Amino acid sequence: MQNKMTLISDRLNALAASETLAMSQKSNELKAKGFDVINLSVGEPDFNTPDHIKEAAKKAIDSNFSFYSPVPGYPALRNAIVAKLKNENGLTYDASQIVCSNGAKQSVCNTILCIVNKGDEVIVPAPYWVSYVEMVKLAEGTNVVIKAGIEQDFKITPAQLEAAITPKTKAIILCSPSNPTGSVYSREELKGLADVLAKYPNIIVIADEIYEHINYTSKHESIAQFDNIRDRVVIVNGVSKAYAMTGWRLGWIAAPKWIADAANKLQGQYTSGPCSIAQKAAEAAYTGDQSCITDMRAAFERRKNLIVKLAKEIPGFKVNNPSGAFYLFPDCSYYIGKSYEGKTMTDSAELAMWLLDTAHVACVGGVAFGAPECLRMSYATSDENIEKAMARIKEALAKLK
Repeated sequence: MQNKMTLISDRLNALAASETLAMSQKSNELKAKGFDVINLSVGEPDFNTPDHIKEAAKKAIDSNFSFYSPVPGYPALRNAIVAKLKNENGLTYDASQIVCSNGAKQSVCNTILCIVNKGDEVIVPAPYWVSYVEMVKLAEGTNVVIKAGIEQDFKITPAQLEAAITPKTKAIILCSPSNPTGSVYSREELKGLADVLAKYPNIIVIADEIYEHINYTSKHESIAQFDNIRDRVVIVNGVSKAYAMTGWRLGWIAAPKWIADAANKLQGQYTSGPCSIAQKAAEAAYTGDQSCITDMRAAFERRKNLIVKLAKEIPGFKVNNPSGAFYLFPDCSYYIGKSYEGKTMTDSAELAMWLLDTAHVACVGGVAFGAPECLRMSYATSDENIEKAMARIKEALAKLK
């Protein structure tokens, strides 16, 4: 009988499975067997969606917002996003430049599929979010990875960017605040990159700003603020992280009109408009009380300070101090190559799996993020869990020789 995998498209066979979702699933399986697993692998806030947002969703149901919505989203939501961009970011857009999708993940993928042809190069700074490189593969583009290690706070330099650009470069994907590192580009750092990109008028910038509000610096800086590249920037954002709405699946792009039109056309053929109820909830998120953002950010910053302190107490770890998101990304290369009872840690993915089995703490190996020397730890959990998890990790790593 023919191997069923040969019947799957080459397009799909070229993709890797999501390492973050796989680790989360494995930790849940151990939990189901009765093990006390602490999950530091999940990329979502552990808070509930604020009540005023939930109330808006309930009202939407009662008001019969149960029919197909316009493909790019309801005008009221798109106008609320326009107002948010103006008031919070000082950026001027028209509602026709906003396309709402089923999560920021779809928004990123829409953009890549709209602009990348077979053989086009997309610059992806590493460490990167796991799905970027897979989405580029899906579009039959070529990933050009720029490595930025912990010694440079995981941020690429203008010189590195310039060196990576070729006549085939179509786009760059920039994530700030970053998943998986928590690094945040300053205005000056973004200006340096923008000045390089200004010399290459055909390169599109995909600016993933989904962690905008989980930011411990003075304010969020968008690369779209620079006039010399503004007409080539696609901002990707959404409600998942700032408003604890991961399951609502509502993201969006703010883009040059021609890219927004293309995304509208693409989305119209394979998902249509996002969930009507989620849209009304998102509208309330943007137009309602914003104190929930401040409260959650304060909790994340407290947890960040705690996990950084504890990670620095683990021998061999190299630890930076993240400025945003809710991830720590320590360099654990000290432990790569070490063994315990015949089991050798060949890379951080192996180390993460060993820590799950031995310490019952779920992290994600940096291999999937383009940084095989690092581990991603999410501190979107309680202080108590962070303290217990780091104590378990420290104890387990001491066994490696």
